[in-house]
Amino acid sequence: MSQMTTEDFSTQQQQHELLMQLEAIIFASDAPVSLARLKEALQNKYNNQQLRQYLQQLALLQHNRSVELVETAQGFRFQVRAQFRALIAQAWPDRPIKLSNSLLETLAVVAYHQPVTRADIEQIRGVSNNSQLLKTLFEWNWIKESGYRELPGRPALLITTPQFLNAFGLTSLDQLPPLQDAKEAFKALDAHAAKS
Repeated sequence: MSQMTTEDFSTQQQQHELLMQLEAIIFASDAPVSLARLKEALQNKYNNQQLRQYLQQLALLQHNRSVELVETAQGFRFQVRAQFRALIAQAWPDRPIKLSNSLLETLAVVAYHQPVTRADIEQIRGVSNNSQLLKTLFEWNWIKESGYRELPGRPALLITTPQFLNAFGLTSLDQLPPLQDAKEAFKALDAHAAKS
């Protein structure tokens, strides 16, 4: 059995200190923390690959803990593990937001057909838009305008945002469920997100 040298011990201490720093930065943030932000906070001492390796180590340290380190579209965050979400919902019953069917339908149209105009949403849903639905999605920063369609009146094109992905625990639009019944898919995502 080999003896640990002073240099090995020093390296382990440095790694432990870095993991504690990463944990503190992510824990203290009220939003997911991007690799770029972590790199900046650590004075660019580590490249993205190195940071990802350390983040994997940090995630492993959370094993058998009530919280886990996850990556979202906006970066890394700590969240309560699924097995404790019901307990959290009991402790703070007013916390989860239930999404209405009409809001889910509108969101699904934007997510699956983006970029879309308000008229596109009405046509796909088969009902006229309630302006409050889109206003809510804009307030939550789940959708945004991204240019204009070259038609008379130049209607704004709507797309989803990284905050939308984050709210549903997704890292990219590729993770959206297959489009069979978008409303049902979003109900499932909403149920999953409410547990987060």
